[in-house]
Amino acid sequence: MTTPEELRYTEEHEWVAREGSLVRVGITEYAQDQLGDVVFVDLPEVGRQLGAGDALGEVESTKSVSELFAPVAGEVVAVNDAVVASPELINSDPYGEGWLVDLRPADPASPDTLLDAEAYRALVQG
Repeated sequence: MTTPEELRYTEEHEWVAREGSLVRVGITEYAQDQLGDVVFVDLPEVGRQLGAGDALGEVESTKSVSELFAPVAGEVVAVNDAVVASPELINSDPYGEGWLVDLRPADPASPDTLLDAEAYRALVQG
């Protein structure tokens, strides 16, 4: 399982990457593996304000429907239309083309409070 060192992670299996003053959010390789084949993605509208832990959408797979949660508080500034049109991108490239949303964090330091790669690996390895 790949867990890129430069990313931050949540206990709900989202990843966060800094993109200048924004953060890009997706779900981890572990999460997509647990879900199975992703067939539908529901993402929020641009401009939506989210609190940390708020539901920001859903991912539906052949096995289940899972809620997505905002890893940090902020404003949705972009959604990945490609993943809405081709949900399988989450399975084939969870850390690249399978990203979900870009957020403008309310607190620029908030991503630093999330799990680092080592802590996330420990979480999923139990």
